[in-house]
Amino acid sequence: MKKTKEKIKSASLALFNEHGYFRITIRQIAQELGMSSGNLNYHFAKREDILEQLYFDMVQHFDARVAALPQQTISLPQIRADIYGSMLIMTDYRFIWTDLYRLLQLSPRISEHFAEALARRQAGYQFLFQVLQQQHLLKPPAFANEYNLLIDRIVNFSNTWLYASALYNLPLDQAYIARQADTLLLMLHPYCTESGREQLIGSIS
Repeated sequence: MKKTKEKIKSASLALFNEHGYFRITIRQIAQELGMSSGNLNYHFAKREDILEQLYFDMVQHFDARVAALPQQTISLPQIRADIYGSMLIMTDYRFIWTDLYRLLQLSPRISEHFAEALARRQAGYQFLFQVLQQQHLLKPPAFANEYNLLIDRIVNFSNTWLYASALYNLPLDQAYIARQADTLLLMLHPYCTESGREQLIGSIS
């Protein structure tokens, strides 16, 4: 049973990524696998169940990356590498990010988790910026909420760069992903100290 569920998820992910979640039906997934819709429904009662499973599979990949962070020394090159790695995960589940708004409306379970994850991401960036300031790589804030506003821009870009690639029909190759990782990291440039800027420029591809 586990192998069959994995095959269903794999086929669904490929179809959703290629055509979009809302264009693919349970019947089409079953046809792709050469099974009946009834057999597929035995493993997943409805299409939304597959969506939620794929979403939380993606979350597991992100959680594994976050769990490994305490073993790493925080630096701008390390941050750039983590951004790139996260973007690779996102491309594997790109149908979620290119239709995020509608999918959040569709699934209360995903919407609730996404809101909780957003709060954790914001707190993570606050901690990260504090460490970079202690390392004299980032300047102290010039006014209240300066870094909170930066976090908003970073998170918004992180959530929508894949949507932009679909909007402009851009190829999701390594060069494009690297460029997006550099674009996100360079948001820190105006806030860097002189030594921070040297390390930042040395970190981009």
